Amino acid sequence: WFVRFMSFKRKRDGLRDAWFVFDTCLVTLMVLETWFMTTIMIMAGSGEGGGFGDASILRMARLLRLSRMARMARLFRAMPELLILIKGMVAAMRSVFFTLCLLAIVTYVFGIAFVQLIGSRVRKDDGTAYFGTVATAMHTLLLDGT
Repeated sequence: WFVRFMSFKRKRDGLRDAWFVFDTCLVTLMVLETWFMTTIMIMAGSGEGGGFGDASILRMARLLRLSRMARMARLFRAMPELLILIKGMVAAMRSVFFTLCLLAIVTYVFGIAFVQLIGSRVRKDDGTAYFGTVATAMHTLLLDGT
C-alpha cells in the first residue's frame, strides 16, 4: 500500500483511483481489527471475545478482502501468458512435493540406520549424542550432513 501511495506524483490523485481507495479501506479495516481492537480488548481486561461480544461483524469485514481476487481474474484475462506460467508452476509443485517426500523418506531410513549402527557413541561438545534418537539423527543428517 505504501509503495502505491508514494508512486502518485500528487498524493491527492490517490483519492481518484478507485482501486487504491478500496485497498485503503481494506488496509484500514485490517489495522483496526488487528492492532486497535486487540489493544482495546487487552486494556479492557477481557479475554477471548469478551467486551465486544465475539466480534463476528469484524470477521465479516475480512470477506471484503476476497474481492481482491476479482482483480487477479481481470489480470489473468488481460495477460494469458501469466496464467500459463502459473499453471506450469502448479504442475511443477507436484513433482517438487514428491521429491521432498522422497528426501524425507531417505533421511528417515538413514536416520534409523545411524541410530542402530552408531547410537550415542559419537557426542557433541555439550555431551548430547549426534545420533541418539531417530529425530536427532535426521536433524544431524539434514543440518550437519549437507
